[in-house]
Amino acid sequence: MIQASRVVKTYKLGAVSIQALRGVDLKVDKGEMIAITGVSGSGKSTLLNLVGGMDRPDSGSIEVDGDDIAHYSNARLTAFRATKIGFIFQNFNLISVLNVYDNIVVPMKLKAQHFEKAKVLDLMERVGLAHLAKHRPDELSGGQRQRVAIARSLVHNPPYILADEITANLDTSTATSIIDLLKELNKDFGVTIVFASHDQRILQSIERKVALEDGVLVS
Repeated sequence: MIQASRVVKTYKLGAVSIQALRGVDLKVDKGEMIAITGVSGSGKSTLLNLVGGMDRPDSGSIEVDGDDIAHYSNARLTAFRATKIGFIFQNFNLISVLNVYDNIVVPMKLKAQHFEKAKVLDLMERVGLAHLAKHRPDELSGGQRQRVAIARSLVHNPPYILADEITANLDTSTATSIIDLLKELNKDFGVTIVFASHDQRILQSIERKVALEDGVLVS
């Protein structure tokens, strides 16, 4: 379970302070698919980054499976991200000189974590990449690149997936196929998926939605 309570986050831009989150409360149960909605600048990505241990709140708590990660050391946050969180980004963040297979397993190699090639190949088959294992990112379509990013986020079997505006660069048909794939993975593996998005193509297919406006949860 994810439980964010009274979360506040402020960023400094020179002499200006921007309060990205203003006392946000949010609960996400295990196995849920939920979309955090709102216009650009509403605080969606900030909340996602805090839940994923990519940043720290100024105040408030963020509990994941009963532990408040807001007070973790840097080393413990790194271990938390390596075991419990899978990230999917809008711009894919693939390494151009590596092929599909190596892009998927690179997080495991960087952290010296054990993985079984057969399980990676099974995962690639599941997300429709088995025939593209030796291709590099510049040989792939946008949808195929996003599937690589999805496989990379799942390779270490995390219980939570955080997806930030992942359909923004995709056409409608491709976006729909990506969302359908994630819904299948949610159903079959029980992985909890939290989207940050203002894309109506996502929002129409997600049962639970919460809206942020100027850093405040409004619905």
